[in-house]
Amino acid sequence: MNALLVEDLNVHYGTIHAVQGVSFSVNEGEIVSIVGSNGAGKSTIMWTLAGVVPPSGGRVLIKGNPLPSKPHEIVARGLALVPERRRLFSALTVRENLIMGAYRRRDEESVKAEMERCFQLFPILRERLGQRSGTLSGGEQQMLAISRAIMSDPKILLLDEPTLGLAPLIVEAVMNTIIRIRDEGVTVLMVEQNATQALEISDRGYILEAGLFVKTGPGPELAMDPEIRRAYLGG
Repeated sequence: MNALLVEDLNVHYGTIHAVQGVSFSVNEGEIVSIVGSNGAGKSTIMWTLAGVVPPSGGRVLIKGNPLPSKPHEIVARGLALVPERRRLFSALTVRENLIMGAYRRRDEESVKAEMERCFQLFPILRERLGQRSGTLSGGEQQMLAISRAIMSDPKILLLDEPTLGLAPLIVEAVMNTIIRIRDEGVTVLMVEQNATQALEISDRGYILEAGLFVKTGPGPELAMDPEIRRAYLGG
């Protein structure tokens, strides 16, 4: 079953046609990656799905129902975005950032349980609870950004460049955690410039160029495709 279905999505910034009629789906329990060069429209798709950028055409369905128009309504429907460059509340502590992620939840026990789940995924956060998020390392900030989204109890997690600026060992750890999150029942849609690693862990991938999809297929197959490697993966 489609967790997320996007049909003929168009997005404009003034006269700029940033996303040009793209269609794709994400099935329940999948990791799906969208890869492409800078300016291809990857982040625009994510911000549109999160309700921050309005579409100029097409439709988006979450489990067969139309996507709400307001970000807080989208979060309530089970879709959460981890934005590019984390965008944490830097003056707030790790604990406070996590609580902000659970702003729509009223059951204190479930919030505590969700926070414990985050600590199982990223044990270092337990040690940093009272530390201001702006003082964390880049890897720790990304762990916190993912955890803040998880605190909303999403069924679909959107990850916008989750490994941007991270050291190779941290990249591997983040990718392994994304697999674990999927295995725990969360569907994942990811856009990523670290394309090889993203495609290798993805059930399916889409190659985006200038607002249009130019190729799709199983993620590992795209990662090994010589033409794709030359054009998009630096191979």
